[in-house]
Amino acid sequence: MPELPEVEVTRRGVAPHLEGRTVHEVVLRREGLRWPFPAQLPQLLAGHQVLHIGRRGKYLLVHFDHGTLIIHLGMSGHLRIMPSGIEPEKHDHFDLVVETPDGLQVLRMKDPRRFGAVLWHDHADGMLEHHVLLRELGVEPLEAGFTGKLLYDQTRQRSAPVKQVLLAGDIVVGVGNIYASESLFRAGINPKTPAKRISLARYEKLAQAVREILAEAIVQGGSTLRDFISVNGQSGYFQQTYFVYDRAGVPCKVCAAPIRQIKQGQRSTFYCVNCQK
Repeated sequence: MPELPEVEVTRRGVAPHLEGRTVHEVVLRREGLRWPFPAQLPQLLAGHQVLHIGRRGKYLLVHFDHGTLIIHLGMSGHLRIMPSGIEPEKHDHFDLVVETPDGLQVLRMKDPRRFGAVLWHDHADGMLEHHVLLRELGVEPLEAGFTGKLLYDQTRQRSAPVKQVLLAGDIVVGVGNIYASESLFRAGINPKTPAKRISLARYEKLAQAVREILAEAIVQGGSTLRDFISVNGQSGYFQQTYFVYDRAGVPCKVCAAPIRQIKQGQRSTFYCVNCQK
């Protein structure tokens, strides 16, 4: 599944092609993905200008003067920018066609497993942050509000393993499975440790590790997992720098002990028993 770095790479890739452009048409090739496409979406967007491309967690936000298009890539979705007139392939379910000085240009969404989403939030329905998919999300890990003290203060009553707390998304948003494992390794924290037992000093190290890992992944184009590719068709290569994720049985790059793999909440966790206490 695309995680925060992959979605941020996508946001940065599509923004120069969409911001300031007027929507020519919207093409829907099925009734919906995870949820039905919004009723009358082509009529809602045609003729309106894209103001800004934002992101909240793993959601892309295409802002218009009268509302916001909310896009989620699901398990296997990705977006591509291409000239108008290219025939859609199998699983190309959604096109946002915009006008440019050189002709029409298409933002096309491919989603083979159809767990993604294209939704509409109208300004008349209230503030965007109150949308049902956004209102429970925690702070953004790359913004100033994310600190070790926040993690410490919000976990004093939480006995769940720290990795599960990171993945929950209600304290900090977008730290998915890959980057949680890598961040905990860099901070030297065992993923099985109950969240309430971790000190403020160790949470400061963890917050710094999360910021560093996510920033490095964005620079490297994210990770290439299953079907994720960037807007220009290139693959990310952060996976080449993993220290623990998907390296079960392989010697730790720091101490040479074999990396271990366990299941936590139906997700695989990778860690080093020597480096992470």
